[in-house]
Amino acid sequence: MPEPTMRERALRIVESGWFRNGVIALILLNAASLGLETYEALFTAAPEVFSVTEAVFVGLFAAELALKVYAQGRSFFRDPWNWFDAIVVGIALVPSSAGFSVLRLLRILRILRLVSAVPQMRQIIGALFRSVPGMSTVIGLLLITVYTAAVLAEKLFHDASPHYFGDLHTSLYTMFTVLTTENWPDIAESVTDRHPWAAVFFVGYIVVTAFILLNLVIGVIVTALEEEVESQRWQEDQELEQEQHDVVMARLEALSEQVERLSRQVADLGGGPGAGGSAPGK
Repeated sequence: MPEPTMRERALRIVESGWFRNGVIALILLNAASLGLETYEALFTAAPEVFSVTEAVFVGLFAAELALKVYAQGRSFFRDPWNWFDAIVVGIALVPSSAGFSVLRLLRILRILRLVSAVPQMRQIIGALFRSVPGMSTVIGLLLITVYTAAVLAEKLFHDASPHYFGDLHTSLYTMFTVLTTENWPDIAESVTDRHPWAAVFFVGYIVVTAFILLNLVIGVIVTALEEEVESQRWQEDQELEQEQHDVVMARLEALSEQVERLSRQVADLGGGPGAGGSAPGK
């Protein structure tokens, strides 16, 4: 069996569980370090410690990406998650001058690398993207309902409560607040003195938006997540079946070679079909 090449060894390291767990631990440590920087007393007491720590984390992340690029070759750039990791780590390499101070603040995005490092999190994000077409339809219906209710509420309750329904954009914000069911009784009470039937309007609006349409959005996401999980399981089953098929075919080929070898040995010993051909003529 040929000895594995350096790239094959690097690929085994990158795909190993201990390497992935090490990257996850590194991301968590980096997140803790960035969190500690928000405490001004700690940062002021030892700024050089945080500076060195930042350099160490950036160096380790850069080394990790370099190892992945070497191990995976061109296939590294075919994975969108690898692009995400490269961009997030690349932000940390931007010079810390005043013109790039905003980009330097984005180094906190390195915490989001935890999403790409944990397969289960990648699965959830994939399900969210899968649900976008169906979810956009439900969200569009929800926005139409909110806009219609906001226009209607402005026309009905403008005089009773101008603070909440004085114009369209104020009414839109109010109806969005009611959608979240936050403080909606206070909003309803501001108009029920002059319009006792307003409670029916608000209750119906909450039932349609918060209880029906928002649950439809959740249902679309859950369905997409189930499809993502099933597709992942199907892919794993296909890979397992392919492995089993390869093993069975290899054994069949070995058995065929053994049968062929035995047939040649029998023929060489005179036990073949032509060995007894002269017996009837005696």
